[in-house]
Amino acid sequence: MQDFFVIKILFFTTLSFVFTIIWTPFLTHFLYKHNLGKHIRDDGTTPIYTKLHERKKGTPTMGGLLIWVTALLFSVIFFYLAKFLPWEIFKQLNFLSRSQTLLPLGCLVASALVGLADDFLDIKKLGYKNRGIKFSHKLIIYAIIALVGALWFYFKLDWDLIHIPFINHFNIGWYYILFFIGVVVSTAFAVNQTDGLDGLAGGTLIIAFASYAVIAFAMGKYDLAVFCGVLVGALLAFLWFNINPARFFMGDTGSISLGVTLALMALYTNTVFILPFLGFIFVMEAVSTIIQILSKKFFNGKKVFISSPIHHHFEAVGWSEPKIVMRFWLISGVMAVIGLIIFLLDKTI
Repeated sequence: MQDFFVIKILFFTTLSFVFTIIWTPFLTHFLYKHNLGKHIRDDGTTPIYTKLHERKKGTPTMGGLLIWVTALLFSVIFFYLAKFLPWEIFKQLNFLSRSQTLLPLGCLVASALVGLADDFLDIKKLGYKNRGIKFSHKLIIYAIIALVGALWFYFKLDWDLIHIPFINHFNIGWYYILFFIGVVVSTAFAVNQTDGLDGLAGGTLIIAFASYAVIAFAMGKYDLAVFCGVLVGALLAFLWFNINPARFFMGDTGSISLGVTLALMALYTNTVFILPFLGFIFVMEAVSTIIQILSKKFFNGKKVFISSPIHHHFEAVGWSEPKIVMRFWLISGVMAVIGLIIFLLDKTI
């Protein structure tokens, strides 16, 4: 039976890749036709970033649509094929289930729509300081989305358990709601910070979701593994066009929604303390940004990095964009392997 699920995961990963490749030209044409290009900040607050990325001005954003729309279509289409057609094969191919994938899909779409609105407002120079939704307001919105998920876990699934590898399980009661929100919001922030160079977020997210496909499969959460496979396939297609020089950028509609979904993968598999290994680059990017902000705030504007997040620091010291991206991919891959080793060892003990 496990062989069937392996085939199912690989089938949906491949199908997702092919489908996304096919509809990418239509989205690209739409984005370029309507001048939905990214603005490079030139208000004097980020002179180094502006200088490094001025050439990217006008490149379309909102490419994240390719990923979450594909995941939504596959989830819904195969669910209704199983419901209305008599053939057993469609029932076996359905992977939208209330116990595993309904909440991740809902949170993916909800957070993607918020990101889409933010991207659009930014392009049109609307919203807070003509740059879309205010950052603090976005955090509140994503915290509300996370709260819905936390309440689902706590009341519907009766789940308040966290697992620390090689130590034990701990029931933390209603504190799990706060824990859940913290994991989701921080992961979304971290992935969003990583989306700054061509191919960087796409490649590291592929590694993270592929790792969670392995973890979900090992835990018998096959629908969740297939869902990860669909995201990996769509991300591979996105990356095909996002490699330097990028045809389009992911935008908040992709980076934040995928960050939210990645956090949910960790929470559903109770591997939150392995997530920093599987998403090591995300952690590094977020921490570098936080360090920079705190340093400027408490040390009279003194900066630790030339520019943050840390990938911009390496740009500023002269590393080429492809070199940074590929080395970060390598680091991400190695750390993900370490994370999987920890998961498997912990599982066998």
